Amino acid sequence: MKLDILAIGAHPDDVEMSCGGTIAKEIANGKKVGILDLTRGELGTRGSAEIRDKESANAAKILGVHMRHNLAFADGFFVNNAAAQLEVIKIIRKYKPEIVLCNAVDDRHIDHPKGSNLASDACFLSGLRRIETIHEGNHQHEWRPKLVYHYIQWKDSIPDFVVDITGFEDIKMKSIYAYKSQFFDAESEEPLTPISSKNATDSMVYRSRNLGRLIGTESAEGFTVERYAAVDSIFDLK
Repeated sequence: MKLDILAIGAHPDDVEMSCGGTIAKEIANGKKVGILDLTRGELGTRGSAEIRDKESANAAKILGVHMRHNLAFADGFFVNNAAAQLEVIKIIRKYKPEIVLCNAVDDRHIDHPKGSNLASDACFLSGLRRIETIHEGNHQHEWRPKLVYHYIQWKDSIPDFVVDITGFEDIKMKSIYAYKSQFFDAESEEPLTPISSKNATDSMVYRSRNLGRLIGTESAEGFTVERYAAVDSIFDLK
């Protein structure tokens, strides 16, 4: 199966929090979208890897993605080296996405910039035919995504462009709340974390609404780019 978009996240829930609305919108537009999680989030203060496995599967169903895979790298300790790059390359070559969405370039959690660099490097290396990979017994051909974009996470990074997600906010938030172990739950007795407060989930709505306000819509998500964003005509800009 060929994908139009592959969204890569260091942890289960990274993608939902940051670009869930964009994914839901593109799926509604008929695009094939998949998610690749680098780790199972086993170092998280709340829940467990097994719980997050189930939550990520539920979130995937809510968004309607066409595939979700977890590479089970070591949470907190994975590195951007040849071994990790090759595993990501195998997924890129298998699904041949046109666009890759990945972690923020700079963020509070150390895994986010690591995941950002790993995904970006793998996208480039995947296009080199002399790098040989075998996946599920098959020799793979080179494939380089046309575009790599980085979503915005904890820090209020300034986006290079924004996507109008008006009408898809509810799906996004439902996919986030699928991670009941991680986000605000008034009945939970687990320790508080930076993302488990009501303020944290409210801030996701605030950010989307504010970005929407700035472009004259109800809601939006922001991304940064690795090269200049291009349009065919100045009239393509909204």
